[in-house]
Amino acid sequence: MNNAKLTENLETRAQLFKALGHPTRLLILNLVKMKPRHGEELATILNLKPATISHHLAKLTEVGLLKTKKDQYYQMVSLVNGAMQKTLGEMVQFPQPDLPEQVETDAYTNKVLKTFLRHGRLIRLPAQLKKQQVILEKLVEEFEPGRDYDEREVNQILLEFHEDVASLRRGFISFRLMTREKGIYRRTTSS
Repeated sequence: MNNAKLTENLETRAQLFKALGHPTRLLILNLVKMKPRHGEELATILNLKPATISHHLAKLTEVGLLKTKKDQYYQMVSLVNGAMQKTLGEMVQFPQPDLPEQVETDAYTNKVLKTFLRHGRLIRLPAQLKKQQVILEKLVEEFEPGRDYDEREVNQILLEFHEDVASLRRGFISFRLMTREKGIYRRTTSS
């Protein structure tokens, strides 16, 4: 999808959400979902002027939620088939082909790593558990999954990052990044 189409697609979606952003329009959609109706009927039910209903119907029709069909003297309004089948997630998500493949999606993780790691070394242990977990998840990558390490080996690897190896080891265990049994450490498969 090129930039022009992407921008157009975003505009279309934004217009849809704008159209849904009025309480009367939500009521109209619910009433029309029950059964097709005409404008005067909606005006009577909602105690509004026909001109006001026409305005709201036009907005909902413009974004592709409603369609009209002539029925004798009235314009009958009904839902467009499948118009309300998409989830909110589907409506918000769109492809981003122009982003480089190497773009990191987790800005929080990047910020934590940048704050607490300098030249590959841990400056200090974060006080917040969420930040500790980010750091420990990064450090545990130094260990091969499925391989057994004795405590001395774990300490040697961790000394490359920080002097407080005991806190780092405890963190690995408490966040379940590693297991410890009889002095043998092993990286868990979920990390």
